[in-house]
Amino acid sequence: MNVLLLGSGGREHALAWKTSASPLLTKLYAAPGNPGIGRVAELVKLDVADHSTVAAFCQEKK
Repeated sequence: MNVLLLGSGGREHALAWKTSASPLLTKLYAAPGNPGIGRVAELVKLDVADHSTVAAFCQEKK
């Protein structure tokens, strides 16, 4: 399963860390993320306020 995590704070870092350990995870993406999240996820440049762009990214990365 591919997952897109939106956010860049401490809570998102904790979610990224725990999600990255899941055996069900294929790929973890994060936008905008931070350097700590970048250790366990691929950081992508998305405007998280632009919902159509976020939806298009999700459709592309199913």
